[in-house]
This record gives sequence, C-alpha cells and structure tokens, in this order.
Amino acid sequence: MSRIGKKPVAIPNGVTITVGKDNVVTVKGPKGTLSETLDRDIKAEVIGNALVISRPTDQIRHRAMHGLYRSLVYNLVVGVTEGFKKDLELVGVGYKAANAGNTLDLALGYSHNIIFEVPKELKVNTITEKGKNPIITLEGSDKQLIGQVAAKLRSLRKPEPYKGKGVKYVGEVLRRKAGKAAGK
Repeated sequence: MSRIGKKPVAIPNGVTITVGKDNVVTVKGPKGTLSETLDRDIKAEVIGNALVISRPTDQIRHRAMHGLYRSLVYNLVVGVTEGFKKDLELVGVGYKAANAGNTLDLALGYSHNIIFEVPKELKVNTITEKGKNPIITLEGSDKQLIGQVAAKLRSLRKPEPYKGKGVKYVGEVLRRKAGKAAGK
C-alpha cells in the first residue's frame, strides 16, 4: 500500500472538506476555497476529523493515483490555512522588477521591458534594495498555480551557467561552468 496514500489528511479547525458527486473534493478555509477532481477509481471520505483516500485494487495505476491524490488534497488543505509563497531573484547588471497591482514590469537585458500579467488569485510583491538583487515574491493558496507562474517567470531569462545571470529561485544552487580560460 502507498505510504503517502494511506496517511489520512488531518482537517484543522476552521476548515471544511466536502466530497461531492463526480469525486470533486472541495476545501474551504480562512484563505479561500479550492477544489480538486479525483480519478473515478479513487474514493475519498471524511471520517471524524480526517479525510481518507482509498483505492480499489493494487494495480500499478491505482497505486500511483492513491499517493498523488492524497498529496494534492493535502496541498489544498495547507493552501487554505497557511498559503504558499515562492521567491525569485533577478541576477544581472541592470535587471529590474517593478509591480503595479498584479502587473509586473521586468527589465531582463532585452531591448524592451517585459510586461507580465500575474493571475488575480496570486499576490505579487517586488523588493529592490541598493546593492542587492531584486526579488519577486508570489503568494497565494494554490500551490500548482504559484509553481506554474514562477516557472513562466524563470523561463523569460533562465540562469546561464557561466556568470549565473538570469531569473532564479531564492536558494537555488546553480551548476557553474569554468569558461574558456580554464579549458587550456
């Protein structure tokens, strides 16, 4: 049995979980409402103060789905209670970030600035301090959406391996290369 799948998802105070028809799990909490549609073979039921995910057989497909949907539902619960946050750092001379509401204005070394519209479900904040790299902070309750938007921002200028210039996650360790002079 899946080690992750068989763990029940604890329901904290102030959070309500409902399992509707068509296997839609809806989680309501202080930071909003999120829902996830489960696979038709996977069953979810609220027992006491926890949500239990179960599978019908030990087929490989069912075992894979068991752990996956338990993790997705757990992320929904964490999202509506605590929320998620992701920080990106702009490394490079002249790289700048500014935001007006949910619109990001990025200067990433191209001939023009990039205007990026962040979805309204997320909060975006930019921090620019003298002598430090600009930092973009994404906050929200949907983990998948935050990861997708952060990956899209990173893809605008991926960090290159020689100088490390580009958009990277805060704390990300880049694999660096030596360059031409070290090859001789």
